[in-house]
Amino acid sequence: MNISISAGDALVIVDVQNDFLPGGSLAVPRGDQVVPVLNGYIARFQAQGVPVFATRDWHPSNHCSFRARGGPWPPHCVAGTPGADFAPGLELPPGATVVSKATTADQDAYSGFGGTELDRLLRDRGVKRVLVGGLATDYCVLNTVKDAVRLGYTVLLLQDAIRAVNVQPDDGTRAEQEMLGLGANPITLTNLA
Repeated sequence: MNISISAGDALVIVDVQNDFLPGGSLAVPRGDQVVPVLNGYIARFQAQGVPVFATRDWHPSNHCSFRARGGPWPPHCVAGTPGADFAPGLELPPGATVVSKATTADQDAYSGFGGTELDRLLRDRGVKRVLVGGLATDYCVLNTVKDAVRLGYTVLLLQDAIRAVNVQPDDGTRAEQEMLGLGANPITLTNLA
C-alpha cells in the first residue's frame, strides 16, 4: 500500500528522548534505531510542507511514575535535564510543534493527548490523519494511537520507527496487534510515495 502525504496529515513523533535511548535511565532496547528512520519521515513531511509534532515526557523531579513515589519507573525525562532532551540525531525541523506531557507531579500520561493541547493543535491545523512513531511501542505509542483513534483520526502506525520496552516478553507485539485491531494501518517509509 503506497501512501501520499497531503494536506490534512501530520507526523506525530512520540517521546524520542535521551532517557529512552540505550544508556538512558529508562532505556528502550534498540530505541536509537528509530532516529534515522524518523528522520526519513521528517524529510518527506518537510518537503510537502506538512506539520510535524513531537511529544515528550517533561516530568517534575518528584513525579508520581517514579519508584520513590510508588510508581513503576526509575526517574526519567526530568524537565530541563539532558535526559529529557530529544535524541541528538533527531532532525526536528524548526517549525515542529513540541507537546510536553505529564508535567505535574501527580498526573501521569502515556498518551501524547493525555492532559495536553495536542488534539486542539492538530484540529487547528486541519489534521485528519496522523502518522505515529517513536518510543515506546507498548506504552506511549500504544496510548497515543488509542487516543487518536478514539478522537476520530485516521492513524498510520510507522512500524519501522517504533521499539518496545518489553517488560514482559512480546509486549511490543501485543501492543502492535492491539493498535492494528483498533484500526491503525501499518506502514513503513518504503510505502510513502
